Amino acid sequence: MCNDGSRNSDNDNDGSRNNDSNGGGSGARPLIGLTTYLEQAQSGVWDVQAAFLPKVYFDAVNRAGGIAVLLPPQPASHEIARCVLDRLDGLIITGGTDIAPESYGQAAHSATDQPRPDRDAWEQSLLTAALERSLPFLGICRGAQLLNVTLGGTLHQHLPDLAGSRRYQAGGGTFSRVGVDIDPTSRLAGLLAHPTAAHHLTLDVPVYHHQAIDRLGRGLRVTAATDDGIVEAIELDGAAFALAVQWHPEESPDDLRLFAGLVSAARTFAADRAAASPTNRPPTAPAPSWSRNLLHKADSAAKNDSTAVVDSAERGHG
Repeated sequence: MCNDGSRNSDNDNDGSRNNDSNGGGSGARPLIGLTTYLEQAQSGVWDVQAAFLPKVYFDAVNRAGGIAVLLPPQPASHEIARCVLDRLDGLIITGGTDIAPESYGQAAHSATDQPRPDRDAWEQSLLTAALERSLPFLGICRGAQLLNVTLGGTLHQHLPDLAGSRRYQAGGGTFSRVGVDIDPTSRLAGLLAHPTAAHHLTLDVPVYHHQAIDRLGRGLRVTAATDDGIVEAIELDGAAFALAVQWHPEESPDDLRLFAGLVSAARTFAADRAAASPTNRPPTAPAPSWSRNLLHKADSAAKNDSTAVVDSAERGHG
């Protein structure tokens, strides 16, 4: 975690309805990793492969009281994933292209995206390592599907074949809105329900997905679904904070409740880790020689300036 020195108000803040949070009163901002795309991109005269993520994702993390750390696809291994997560307090697997169907034992549908094996392997390594250490985790759209597949579940590859319409992905970059019924006993309901709300909780959410969860992975439970039975949220039973939504909460800037919940869980995780092992953070590396030389010169210059001021003052009073 990082203490930004800001002063936080004492009033409760649940992260909803246009509230920005600076960390719930402690001033400590947890580090939240967010996975990114790796695609061909154009900027000015450049047309190159680049890592990127829509700004709305890390804006939501920042406004909920966290510090966003972007995690582009790169060579994956369990050891590398553990090393990365050693420095983080929470993880978000973001939206993106379809997961390779062979990873859940299916041939590709004609409408399924070309696979991105680098991103699939990278994010599965991060997610597996996060679950092993109970690192707070939030999956968004693709992230929900990845959680399910990683734990042995499967996906419906093309919802129009199942639902008979394109209500979940209209196309053209336009988000549709659907109503979801939320299990009142779930952690998700605890994050989203207002204390004065009725027992039954329905939420109108922005969606942009043509795939969805089919057979559930190990230990998962459905916590939200639409009126035609499409799974829109899952969570891992027994985990402190491991939940995922098929919708896009980052597209609702006036409602930060899911991000605020993750940031709060990440702050607790970091505090517990520090209490259990105060020296578990990587030690600060010694300053390189060129840096020490610059510091020495700066100290010497400051001492010379101080001596000159004293001499001048003594002469002025002589």
